[in-house]
Amino acid sequence: MFFINSDDNAKIAVYDLNPNGEKTIVLVHGWPLSHKMFEYQLPALLNANYRVITIDLRGFGNSDVTYIGYNYNQFATDLYYVIYTLGLWNFDLLGFSMGGAIVTRYMKMYEGYGVKKLCLLDAAVPSYLQSYSNPYGQSLESTNNLIKLGLTDRPMLNEYFGSIFFYNNQSKSFKDWFQNLNNSASGLGEINSLIALRDENVFHDLKYIHVPTGIFHGKEDKICPFEMAEIVNKNISNSRLYPFEKAGHGAFYEVKDTVNKTLIQFLNSGSKTF
Repeated sequence: MFFINSDDNAKIAVYDLNPNGEKTIVLVHGWPLSHKMFEYQLPALLNANYRVITIDLRGFGNSDVTYIGYNYNQFATDLYYVIYTLGLWNFDLLGFSMGGAIVTRYMKMYEGYGVKKLCLLDAAVPSYLQSYSNPYGQSLESTNNLIKLGLTDRPMLNEYFGSIFFYNNQSKSFKDWFQNLNNSASGLGEINSLIALRDENVFHDLKYIHVPTGIFHGKEDKICPFEMAEIVNKNISNSRLYPFEKAGHGAFYEVKDTVNKTLIQFLNSGSKTF
């Protein structure tokens, strides 16, 4: 692990595995997780000889906890500073859940700088909340209730989030690990990012995506319903939707072998229009 400073000098934790790999992929985690969520993707990508770069968003994992900056523009800027500082080019970019919204904003703000292919995994796109562009999102009332809960009992918020995250029941040991991962977020980062999830919308950013895009989504996702992925698929011209049966928001773990295989097949496929 090492740190890269963003435009406001916030230190972003970076993890660079297999730096001499034939290909490069950058992974951006979701709310309220950290780079550790990709534990079950790393072996498959490394075995495929990828250089795998993960980060902790500000306020999460080992990155700095700042007073402000928990919005999609700043998160996308942090990502750009990592990419630019490392001199990355012709790489693949993947975002999960809120990370999917962040990489979508990156594609607009930085004109897809360096990105060869884009991957959206159970992404909070076009919006987390119900909106003109997304009638399938979460309600304003329920989201405000989550914010209130987080301000009074953040571990309980994380326990609730974990209870709807997966379609299939997981072992107690895994649930404990997942709860601890959620609890590791800073209070400032977690709550302010939840406010960003409530207030931001990246629907109009989709038209700025001009690279082949894979949309990977659990059919039973209760947090970002599958219909959201269908909206994204319709609004990115060069995209393909990969549905995962019997998987919720946590498809990356529930059907990890299928997700990993499908992801690598997409990454290794040609760049022709789907």
